[in-house]
Amino acid sequence: MELPDLPGMPGGGNFMEQFLADLLRMMGSGLGPASAKVDMARAMAQGVAGEGQPEGNVDPMDRMAIEELLRVAELHVGELTGLEDSDLGRLQLSAVGPAAWAWQSVDDWAFVLDAAADATAQISGLLPGQTSLDDDGPPGISELLARAMSTMGPVLASMQLGSAVGHLARHTVGQYELPVPRPDSQHQRLLIVPANIDRFAADWSLPQQDARLWVCLRDTTIHMVFGQPQVAERFRQLLASVARTTAEDHAHHLGALEGFDPSDPESLQRLLGDPESLFGGEPSPQRHRMVETLTAAGIALSGYVEHVLDRAASRLLGGRNALAEAWRRRLVERDESTRAAEMLLGLALEPAQLDQGVAFVNGVVERAGEASLRRLWSSATSMPTPAEISAPGLWLERIDLPS
Repeated sequence: MELPDLPGMPGGGNFMEQFLADLLRMMGSGLGPASAKVDMARAMAQGVAGEGQPEGNVDPMDRMAIEELLRVAELHVGELTGLEDSDLGRLQLSAVGPAAWAWQSVDDWAFVLDAAADATAQISGLLPGQTSLDDDGPPGISELLARAMSTMGPVLASMQLGSAVGHLARHTVGQYELPVPRPDSQHQRLLIVPANIDRFAADWSLPQQDARLWVCLRDTTIHMVFGQPQVAERFRQLLASVARTTAEDHAHHLGALEGFDPSDPESLQRLLGDPESLFGGEPSPQRHRMVETLTAAGIALSGYVEHVLDRAASRLLGGRNALAEAWRRRLVERDESTRAAEMLLGLALEPAQLDQGVAFVNGVVERAGEASLRRLWSSATSMPTPAEISAPGLWLERIDLPS
C-alpha cells in the first residue's frame, strides 16, 4: 500500500531535506562543546566497563601491598634505564576498579577526540555548495545528507572511543595497557587495577605478588620513558595525526553521496546498506604514513620495555619464567573487543612486530652497548623510522650524524 504524502512532503523529498536541515541545526548548537563529546565517551566507557553495576573501592590492604612493590619497581627501573625521574620515590599509586580506570582514561585521551573533531569540522566546510544553512537558496539533499553525517562524525567517534575504552578496562591491569601518554598534570600518578591483575595471576596459576610486581615494573618503565617531555609530545602528535587523517578519510568518502537520488527509494537503501561506500576504501597516503610512523615508535617502545623487564626479572623474579610467557600469551590471545581501542588509535601490534621490537633493541645493544638505548628517548627525532626499525645499524648511523 502506498503511503499518502505528508504535509510539506511532496514525494518525500522536501520532508527529508527539512529533517536533515533541522538535524544539522540541532547538532550544531547542542553538541559543539568539546566537553559534551568527552562526557558522552566517558559515560559510555564507564557503563561498558562496569557492566551497569556499581563499583566498590579497592581494598586498602591490596593498595598498600602494591604500593610497596611500586617503590621497588621505581628503584630498579630507574637504575636499569638511566631515566631516573627527579621525583623518584614520589610516584603515587591510584588503585582503581575497571569503571574508574575507563572514566579517567577517556579524560586523559580526550586529545584524540579533539583531533578527529577538528578534522571533521574542517572537511565539512569544504563540502561543495553552500557553507551555511542560512545562505540564500536551499542546499541539495545530497549536500545536506553529507553535512549531517559529517556533523555526526564527532558524536560517533565519542561513542566509539567510549565503547573501546570500556571493553579494554575490563581486562587492563595498569595505566599503560596501551602506550598513550597521560597529561602532564597527572605525571605523579600511576593507575593500577588490582582486581584484573589478580584475575590474570589466577587464570595462569601465577603467584599474585609476582604478577603485581611485573605490572609495576612494566608500567614504571613506560612511565619513565614518557617522563621525557619530548617523547610524550611526539607520541601525542602521532596519535592525534592518526585520528585526524582517519577522520579526513571518512569525511572524504562522503563523495559517494554525489550519486544519491532522493526520488529513488533503492538509492538510499543501497547507500546505507553498504558502509564501505561511505567509510571504506583505501587509506590516504597521509594516513598510511602516520600509522607507519606511529607503529615504528610503538615497536621500539615495546622492545625496550621487554628488554628492561628481562633485566629486572633476572634480579627480582628469578629470571624470565612462566610469568613472561603468560604475559605474552595474554597479549596474543586478546579478543576483538579488547583490541578495539588499539585498533582505533593505530596502536595494534601483531606478535611478529613485538618480536621485531625485541630484535631491534638487541641489535642496538650488540652494536653499541647498553648505554646506547638511552639515545632512543633523547629527542623527538631520535626514535627509529619505519625503515630503521628492521635495521638497527641504520638507526645508529643516523643518530651519530651531526644535527
